[in-house]
Amino acid sequence: MKKFPRASRQVGFTLIELVITLAIVGMLALVALPLYEVTSTRFKETELRQALRTIRAGLDAYKAAADGGVLPKAAGESGYPPSLEVLTQPLEIAGKRSGVTNAEEAPQRIVILRQLPRDPFFPDPRVPAAQTWATRAYATTFDDPQPGADVFDVSSMSSKLALDGTAYNTW
Repeated sequence: MKKFPRASRQVGFTLIELVITLAIVGMLALVALPLYEVTSTRFKETELRQALRTIRAGLDAYKAAADGGVLPKAAGESGYPPSLEVLTQPLEIAGKRSGVTNAEEAPQRIVILRQLPRDPFFPDPRVPAAQTWATRAYATTFDDPQPGADVFDVSSMSSKLALDGTAYNTW
């Protein structure tokens, strides 16, 4: 009796198995994409809250230093900084003489913020951080915030809505 060689079976995936696998991966991607977008937005919102707290704490520290006589303040001024950039610059302490050569009598300086945070919802990353914020002057009203001679408060320039339904520029 003559033996016939067995037909060897090829190992691999069938076309049906590949199509089903791709369909499952596609469905997982459809579910994961909106979840990624919500997570990304939530991260930016957390970043925005932290940036607003940092800048507002810097504004309050500048105001306290000006009211306490640490920073020079002219009569009739509010005591708030003239711009956001001032918060990151070395500020000379009031009452100290400048141009003194003696190291003990050299002018002392303070810096309110090391770095000004950016608005995470501002679209252009090339714009300086101070220009990514909408500012409100001390002399303006709450319901009509306008920039002016000083910076009393900041807000986001974004008109988008947050996940909770409020506008970012009202935070």
